[in-house]
Amino acid sequence: MIEKASIDRLLKRLPELEAELTRPGAAANQKTYRALVREHTRLRRLAEKADAFFGLRKDILEHNELSDNPGGDPELRELARQEIGALETKLKAAEKELLVALLPPDPNENRNAIMEVRAGTGGDEAALFAGDLFRMYNKHIQSRGWKIGLIDAHAGEVGGYKEIVFSVEGDGAYAALRYESGGHRVQRVPATETQGRIHTSAATVGVFPEVEADDDIEIKPDEIRVDIFCSSGPGGQSVNTTYSAVRITHVATGIVAQSQDERSQRRNRDKAMAVLKARLLDKRRREEEEKIGKTRRSLMGSGDRSERIRTYNFPQNRMTDHRINLTLYALDRIMEGNLAELLGALLDYDLAQRLEEELKPAGKRPEAGRAPATKQPTDSARAAPPAQRRIS
Repeated sequence: MIEKASIDRLLKRLPELEAELTRPGAAANQKTYRALVREHTRLRRLAEKADAFFGLRKDILEHNELSDNPGGDPELRELARQEIGALETKLKAAEKELLVALLPPDPNENRNAIMEVRAGTGGDEAALFAGDLFRMYNKHIQSRGWKIGLIDAHAGEVGGYKEIVFSVEGDGAYAALRYESGGHRVQRVPATETQGRIHTSAATVGVFPEVEADDDIEIKPDEIRVDIFCSSGPGGQSVNTTYSAVRITHVATGIVAQSQDERSQRRNRDKAMAVLKARLLDKRRREEEEKIGKTRRSLMGSGDRSERIRTYNFPQNRMTDHRINLTLYALDRIMEGNLAELLGALLDYDLAQRLEEELKPAGKRPEAGRAPATKQPTDSARAAPPAQRRIS
């Protein structure tokens, strides 16, 4: 049971925040100001969800009193009984939304994202598949009204990409795309196949939150090695006679980032540094989670790109996400950037896992390093076998 008094105690902070945000010079310290804005936005959202939940609970109580009143008007009593069911359904949805609003905020969820797609096993077909994945993401990003920016690309011999790195700028871009990190496997007859045999190849995807000014990711000049070279195209041939491409290596970790999309060496260096900082931030996040013994099974994975998360079966027009046992027979539409149902299902599952972990009594939480038990499918999921789950 969610207690109103507990919510009210949290919301006492709202007037304080509004006073702090409106005082003269509040924006002088941008780091502090952004933190205050984020906290204020979160508490305003919590207040809205709480008002909706407690309002519905009050309505149900009044309808129950009316329907149970033996001296009341019979028609009004019947009408109240009929409306209680619909109100209880709305209450369950409102309760979930309120619980989600009570979850600790993810500091990265509203950030821009940096993505990279790399060809894995499968030779030329893997590069073609990596190109198809980039095209899929590009179409989805454009449909959301977000902005995509190319950072680095290495084309395959017969098309596609051996590797492509790009930025995604838009509100909530990282929150929406973060579950794409991992291994993606494809099963199809490649364009390079002459005998019609189905091949299996793979590509890996990485998604990182873009670093912001208050992240304190400081990289000193003596901690990196910078290499300058000419941009190259398929087969390694030079496509730019000026030495504008930049590769930056973080010596301590061996993490490498490079950019060759711009003609300006300075802009390529800025882009490469942004990618390097994003990878270092992601590394720090994973190390901190291991240090505090975070046990929730995150859909963002462990950072191991070899972890297979999804299979794309072209002959059967089937996409299967192995983390949530979701199968959609609409691969043709998914490859055209229609990712809303897939990304929505991943978000819902992750929120359910977070809620389950947060609401679990402290003594019953899994020990550090031990994964929680696999979540069983809901009744509605059991009722809809994979072959019947289609995007209409």
